Amino acid sequence: MSRIGVLGAGAWGTALAIQAARAGNEVVLWARAGAEITAASRESPRLPGHRLPDSIVVTGDVAALPGTIIAAVPTQSLRIALTGLPDIRRLVICAKGIETATLRLPLEIAAEVQPNAVAAVLTGPNFAHEIASGLPAAAVVAGLDQAMREAVARSLATPSFRLYGSDDPVGAQLGGAAKNVIAIAAGAVTGAGLGENARAALITRGLAELARLTVALGGRAETVTGLSGLGDLLLTCTGPASRNFSLGLALGQGESLATILASRRAVTEGVATAPALLARARGVEMPICEAVAALVEGRTTMREAIAALLARPRRDE
Repeated sequence: MSRIGVLGAGAWGTALAIQAARAGNEVVLWARAGAEITAASRESPRLPGHRLPDSIVVTGDVAALPGTIIAAVPTQSLRIALTGLPDIRRLVICAKGIETATLRLPLEIAAEVQPNAVAAVLTGPNFAHEIASGLPAAAVVAGLDQAMREAVARSLATPSFRLYGSDDPVGAQLGGAAKNVIAIAAGAVTGAGLGENARAALITRGLAELARLTVALGGRAETVTGLSGLGDLLLTCTGPASRNFSLGLALGQGESLATILASRRAVTEGVATAPALLARARGVEMPICEAVAALVEGRTTMREAIAALLARPRRDE
């Protein structure tokens, strides 16, 4: 049995706390003030219907967290969250995206803020409510330290939650970032009534964009075809529970971005990630991500974005 701290009591953090307890660990879940996990309900308002096991300790004091921590906070909040922690030994990052102010990937943020921690990312095609329910799923632990990858897999894996290792953290992180952007585009295509053919084509070409980006930034092309790439992309671009897909769906149906975001409590990472991803791409050809960035920044309309994509020069695939 291990002692594991989970930083963040949103949907994903709560689900991972439940999974870690299911795997036999002692779990301490940090919830910020106002997270509303009461002793009576033992539920996060971000993941209703999933009661925390009595064995999970809920705290608002980061000093109570053990030396192994799963950080389940949004990318744009990750630096602040990690800065507030004492020195830790092992750090598992679950954020997907790029920090807009610095264009850093999550593990790069961790290296700056917690340089003494051995870090890895946990990523893949996982909806929080399904993990909390114990439904079958698989994920990837990506990092350069093999012992760390194996330790995380031993700590979190159960018969219903299979974990694979990867020594390509760059590729794994880029997959987690880009899939949110492409999911907005897939939702917009669906919301605009352009049909399943168009969505399938967009997802496929989005995967090609991700492959170009991954190789250009030092990752491996084969990572793109795995759980952290294709797997996560398929889930996020087709699952109605995807926040990014549902945001794109609303955009495609004519709602304004401001109205959509005002109605949400949870973070939709793809909105901030789209322009940051383009800036980090350093000239890599990414027309779908460019269209999404222009759309969320108000530089184009839905109709103009679709027209621009359809008007691209023909060429061999």
